[in-house]
Amino acid sequence: MARILDSFPPPTQLTRPTRSRPPWLSCSMPVSPNSTCFSSIPHNKQLTKAFAVPRRNAMALILSSYIFSEVGFNNIAFAQQSVGFREYIDQFDGYSLKYPQNWIQVRGAGADIFFRDPFVLDENLSVELSSPSSSNYKSVEDLGPPEEAGKKVLKQYLTEFMSTRLGVRRESNIISTSSRVADDGKLYYQVEVNIKSYANNNELAVMPQERVVRLEWNRRYMSVLGVENNRLYELRLQTPENVFVEEENDLRQVMDSFRVNKVTV
Repeated sequence: MARILDSFPPPTQLTRPTRSRPPWLSCSMPVSPNSTCFSSIPHNKQLTKAFAVPRRNAMALILSSYIFSEVGFNNIAFAQQSVGFREYIDQFDGYSLKYPQNWIQVRGAGADIFFRDPFVLDENLSVELSSPSSSNYKSVEDLGPPEEAGKKVLKQYLTEFMSTRLGVRRESNIISTSSRVADDGKLYYQVEVNIKSYANNNELAVMPQERVVRLEWNRRYMSVLGVENNRLYELRLQTPENVFVEEENDLRQVMDSFRVNKVTV
């Protein structure tokens, strides 16, 4: 997996929920929940360029420290103000993107690259790509029109978040699908979906009135799909809906920055 050269200390090892890989991102070998089909990729394959940004003001830091000390880290989910971007370039696999500078890289998360917001636990981005040995994409249009691609993306998300718990119900809808030709001349699809998860507060209760349904989470999922090197690339962004309202501009800049590049062997 590509490594990033920046000033951050090594991030804490985190894992995300186990999920199956999309049918179009199938590997040529079995994949375990804690591994990827890119485990044999060399580790020295990446170039990074950091953009200079202003430091956050001292008052914001003092306020954040006070909040965490009073209510605890796990009970907080709020958006941080925009602090600029870094550029991540994977020359080995052939893609690049920009991500918020205050996000941290998480290793071993099951994707080719994974970054997350250190304050909003449910906000992250990842990149996945199809196996070079078992895919032969010529264009993102191989997935059909954007509407068809949107249905495939939503189906995959619902498969990944399938739950075996009693009383869990998911509501989902496709918010938008679109296509665009970027400044590199390549065609990209963009898909946005919303998924809400509801669960009973007492799933083992005998009486129906004792099983109160509550909203567990409400998230926005955004995907950018592109094709190069006969492979399908997917940038994925996840964020709570209430955070999306505050950070929409930054998240859309991340989506618009995603590029797939020709790899020269």
